[in-house]
Amino acid sequence: MKRKILFLGESYRADAITWMKGLKEFGDFEICTWELKTPNNTKLNRFKRIAEYLFAPLSIRKIIRQEKPDMVIAERTTSYGFLAALSGAKTIAIAQQGRTDLWPEGSVLLPLKKIIQKYAFKKAHLIHAWGPVMTISMKEIGVDMSKVLVLPKGIDLSLFTPSTSNSTKIEAIVTRSLQPEYRHDSILKAFSIVHQKGFDFTLTIVGDGTRLTYLKDLASILQIENKVVFTGRIPNTELPKLLQQSNIYISMPITEGVSASLFEAMACHCYPVVSDIPGNQSWITHRKNGQLITIDDVEKLAKELIWSFENPESRNQAVLQNRKFVEENANYNSNMKMIADKYHELLGLRDM
Repeated sequence: MKRKILFLGESYRADAITWMKGLKEFGDFEICTWELKTPNNTKLNRFKRIAEYLFAPLSIRKIIRQEKPDMVIAERTTSYGFLAALSGAKTIAIAQQGRTDLWPEGSVLLPLKKIIQKYAFKKAHLIHAWGPVMTISMKEIGVDMSKVLVLPKGIDLSLFTPSTSNSTKIEAIVTRSLQPEYRHDSILKAFSIVHQKGFDFTLTIVGDGTRLTYLKDLASILQIENKVVFTGRIPNTELPKLLQQSNIYISMPITEGVSASLFEAMACHCYPVVSDIPGNQSWITHRKNGQLITIDDVEKLAKELIWSFENPESRNQAVLQNRKFVEENANYNSNMKMIADKYHELLGLRDM
């Protein structure tokens, strides 16, 4: 009998698409979805979204009566994960998306989010930690770690394949959303220094976000606009080619859980230059298989970009090591099969 799963979360996100696709492919699951309809892009919409969220448990229970899923899965422990916990479903799996999911750290709602998260963890029968860094906060608040599966979803290694770049200049790429927490402005300022020091480069910034206009203006002010390419939002199918054309991958978030973008870059032989935070320290060792840079340290970022470019032998050794690591630890085919098998095992136990 074909099993059915109700997915609670933003179904358009690449991360969610990978999760659902893998469950269909390796677990033969049927997937139905539910998500909040109101975008979180204006002050008025935020109020509407909160109102929609308050009535969400009724909507979810209705879809459960209609669709009769065997299992409910949800992303983010403090939002959709909490709704899954309230759903009354017999079997629930939730995923922590960030290092803690308690974000932003200075929020007045933080005490409430902690209560919501604790309830979600208690009600869940399986908890996903996409990487080791996520388990730290779980252990601190007393989560039953026997319920936790530490495993990334992985990436499709048949799409994200290596390509040797023999470029005589820095060919850098950034693939993170154009939001303040990803510090694209610091990256542009670092490249302004690289430019002043006489190094040729191309910087490709993939994606869209609230900072697009600001960043384009900043590139112009820094007089590097002719060397910076803003692609806008692109289909995920076009991303491997852009990564293969690049020799350095840059990501400077101020917080990180497990970055599929980093794995994609590593799979394509891009040398990683990333922010020195726990989520990146799990995978990158400074000047061994990449670079770890203090957040907003523009001078150091520029210096390490130049060092990376001027040390091709070290860079080439690192990218070979990184590809091997991804093949062994972040292979979508093997990891999603393990996750799908775990779901079937859980459903079998819950049926007894």
